[in-house]
Amino acid sequence: MTATRRTPLPVPARPTGAAPRLHALAGELLGGRLPLRLRAWDGSAAGPEGAPVVVIRNRRALRRLVWQPGELGLAQAYITGELDVEGDLAEGLRTLGNALRARGPRPPRLTVAERARAVRTAVRLGAVGARPPTPAAQARLTGSVHSRARDRAAISHHYDLSNEFYALLLDETMAYSCAYWTSEEPGYGSADAQRDKLELICRKLALTPGARLLDIGCGWGSLTLYAAEEFKARVTAVTLAAEQAEYVGARVAERGLEELVEVRLCDYRDIEGGDYDAVSTVEMGEHVGDAEYPAFTALLHRAARPGGRVLVQQMARPATAPGGGAFIESFIAPDMHMRPLGDTVSLLEGAGLEVRSVEAMREHYVRTIRAWHRTLEERWDEFAALVGLQTARVWRLYLVGSALAFEERRMGVDQILAVRPTATGERYRDGAAR
Repeated sequence: MTATRRTPLPVPARPTGAAPRLHALAGELLGGRLPLRLRAWDGSAAGPEGAPVVVIRNRRALRRLVWQPGELGLAQAYITGELDVEGDLAEGLRTLGNALRARGPRPPRLTVAERARAVRTAVRLGAVGARPPTPAAQARLTGSVHSRARDRAAISHHYDLSNEFYALLLDETMAYSCAYWTSEEPGYGSADAQRDKLELICRKLALTPGARLLDIGCGWGSLTLYAAEEFKARVTAVTLAAEQAEYVGARVAERGLEELVEVRLCDYRDIEGGDYDAVSTVEMGEHVGDAEYPAFTALLHRAARPGGRVLVQQMARPATAPGGGAFIESFIAPDMHMRPLGDTVSLLEGAGLEVRSVEAMREHYVRTIRAWHRTLEERWDEFAALVGLQTARVWRLYLVGSALAFEERRMGVDQILAVRPTATGERYRDGAAR
């Protein structure tokens, strides 16, 4: 009997060039084919044609991922320009996010041989080396989380970037929060949507001439000024950001509203007094820590008179999603905390407030953020000259990623209207007279 000779199988060719090696390594770590095309510093490319293209400009980008794996390392490499995305950044982030979610919460477990091969590949590519310096735009906070000093530093990092920066980014209302889009007409824009949001808040708070409003976290004064000018309310505006306080004070004087508006530069924990007809806090509660939030809701209750109204506009995350993330906390809003909507409602009720309505505005934020992003891209050179290229890239990544998070329902935003009950339980009347 003649033995059958076995034809040896061809040995697959080893990838040559940095991009093919990286693409193969990323596939192993991901547990499946990387749905992105890579272009490396040596001119090599790998990955599916037509997919979003990630450009790796130098080995330092890889070293960042070795020292800081995951979202933060990728963000640092993007912000410093060591890594870039050709074409639509949102599509690149969406594709990568879908791949990571398909992988599951944990990466695949590599065998000893696979780990050894990954290490050899990393060494050949020059990914092993000294830790790259932290980008200058990254926050560097010290002290206990949500101590007064640290909160001041966290707020300053974001909101004291400069009034000039926000004047470039925002529309004429200077409202840095979710707008309320009520029209699809061609001439209807961001400023109109912000004014519609301000009108909505004032009506929900039932403001009338002479009514006392406490605006906690007043920003650049959009609600404060609107309530005083349009509703003739007497407003106490509170902010922890020095540049905001200066800006609002100047606008109050410019518009002759000194008799109606008082601006306070202070921590919300230092607010004294009460008996306000209305209390508002628009996207400020995200900066209040989890442990501190019950005291914050107690303040809202204490500040309002019996029968007075409280409106909280606040971002939320689903119970199944973490929200925020390493990039946001490191570069945008350090120590920011988002909770599920139901948790916030429970905390407000626990403070003795009666929640009367909740209005979800998630889709409105997608449109709001995209308007800000268009402005950033249209005036890119001005932004880069004003705050530097790194910070401009931080904001590009922030705005694109945030719009995507709201679009994909990983984040939400809601207006919660509550009332401080009266002893007699008098009837609640909806809306404000105009």
